[in-house]
Amino acid sequence: MFKKNKHGIQVKTPEQLEKMRAAGLVVGRTLKLLRESVQPGMTPLDLDVIAEKAIRDEGAIPSFKGYQGFPASICASVNDEVVHGIPGNRRALREGDVISIDCGAILDGWHGDSAITVPIGEVDPKLTELMRVTEEAMWRGIAALTVGRHLSDIGHEVEKYVRSQGRYGIPQEYGGHGIGTEMHMDPWVANHGRPGRGPRFEPGMCFAVEPMVNLGTDRTKVLSDDWTVVTVDGKASAHFEHSVAVTHNGPWVLTALDGGEERLAELLGDAG
Repeated sequence: MFKKNKHGIQVKTPEQLEKMRAAGLVVGRTLKLLRESVQPGMTPLDLDVIAEKAIRDEGAIPSFKGYQGFPASICASVNDEVVHGIPGNRRALREGDVISIDCGAILDGWHGDSAITVPIGEVDPKLTELMRVTEEAMWRGIAALTVGRHLSDIGHEVEKYVRSQGRYGIPQEYGGHGIGTEMHMDPWVANHGRPGRGPRFEPGMCFAVEPMVNLGTDRTKVLSDDWTVVTVDGKASAHFEHSVAVTHNGPWVLTALDGGEERLAELLGDAG
């Protein structure tokens, strides 16, 4: 029922991609709601409650909740937290914070996975630029998902853009992944590296492209909760992610409400 190529990467049929798109739209709409809802005084747990209701109201299941014991429907990582932050209510969000919100949903057995980083009110211009660089790096990586290019081209494009923008840290041990009937599938997708290596892209392959970029060092550590990853220097981090399908017509961003058309038109032209 589920085809895999010689590298063990799941290859979806057009009908299966449509189901993944439906799951992706649940995630995209949920993140849009969270972006519009977040404000000073809220807690990450408040956002988790909103997210779970939004996902379940669409007939989907939060894919993070219970995944390897994770206790919530979103990952909520504030300031120096890079990824996998557990939403809590011990500290309210404050003006000047940034929060990375990672969200996943399962619909009809198919997964969507996406992340955004959101400023809380007015933030330091360095943080605004960090978020811009990280999101643009994601789009540069996504634009590499064209038939015939190689897996390592994603990370190469991400790293090349980040390095061109200043002295930022790219955590080496975290990256994207294949996605489909499971949230995390082979292959792992690095956010760095040389181009032209690894499997060639075929129509029907799907990947989560998710750069994490730090304001300072690339070094990280995991807190005692065994989930939350933080920067070792205490400087802020940003995280953006989309689930993307390879098609004959170029990348199809399954978790973007417009399918990625606007940004990819800018990066790839009409052929993209």
